[in-house]
Amino acid sequence: MKEGLKTSIFTQHSALSSQVRLAFAKMTTIQCQNLANQQRSPQTILPNLGLVCITVSQQVRFKTITRTRYLKLSLEERESTLRLLYQNNLQRLHDALTFCEANQIRLYRMPSGLFPMNDLEDKIGENILEEMSADLSQIGQRATALGIRMVLHPDQFVVLSSDSPEVLQNSINILARHTRDLDLLGLPRSTWSLMNIHGGKSQRAEQLIKVILQLPESIKSRLTLENDEYAYSSSEILAVCQEAEIPLVFDAHHHICHENLDSYNEPSVATMFEAARETWTNPDWQLVHISNGETAFKDRKHSDLITDMPDIYHQALWIEVEAKRKEEAIAHLRNWWLMGQ
Repeated sequence: MKEGLKTSIFTQHSALSSQVRLAFAKMTTIQCQNLANQQRSPQTILPNLGLVCITVSQQVRFKTITRTRYLKLSLEERESTLRLLYQNNLQRLHDALTFCEANQIRLYRMPSGLFPMNDLEDKIGENILEEMSADLSQIGQRATALGIRMVLHPDQFVVLSSDSPEVLQNSINILARHTRDLDLLGLPRSTWSLMNIHGGKSQRAEQLIKVILQLPESIKSRLTLENDEYAYSSSEILAVCQEAEIPLVFDAHHHICHENLDSYNEPSVATMFEAARETWTNPDWQLVHISNGETAFKDRKHSDLITDMPDIYHQALWIEVEAKRKEEAIAHLRNWWLMGQ
């Protein structure tokens, strides 16, 4: 770990104290007890809790443009608009790293729409990014220096199991574009800087495996798959990952929803967590997701904070926190974790 990231528990607690107070103020007594009552392993360590895209505050925000609006612009207007937007979002990406550094966050999920319209036939966005390559590469250098892991989740239009040739080619094109962006940002071609997607169309596991095995190494080297609530169960996507030789990002909440379970501590949760770890060439890089239901345990909508979590996650090193209150959820979860040591 970088020297600048070695902070005492007191320093971590102080840096996040205002957010923690706000987070706990939003919780009920029962919700607080959900975490406090969990069994803690003697080997429990503080995991790296990940910020997803933006902050609930205005500190980390990005700009975008719709395709419809973009296509109405003249070629000259397109270039000036995208150049300004890319410069703004690149600065916001630096702001995200600054925020993560200040709050001891070592995992950051970038938004998939960071550089919109850079895959169009007019090549305007692609050319601008190439011109900005020196500035872009500083992101990867800075992330490395800070010890911050940066990952990406392409949007829902990536469906590698589709039976439509057009959808499949568009999906590969999107992944190729993200790969180019990650290369320009100076991020490694490995699952340290992963691109995580879902399985897509159900009952198409053989097609999914076939497509992944045929992907260019520049894409496959970063690709991971995640279980979901509907199309692919944890065991189904695990089999795909094993055959395609790519890692599985295990999501405990998707698992309990798909299997209709009543607890994160059902035996199959720990079993799948451990099986997923085996798919990682470097087990220390294993990434998992945590979210809670908004109105009920198996509600698919995300809650504001994390108030319940599998006991097995005490063995996780990298956890993306998928909660609406973003950094407040991280602050509250970290504070609980530290108090439980």
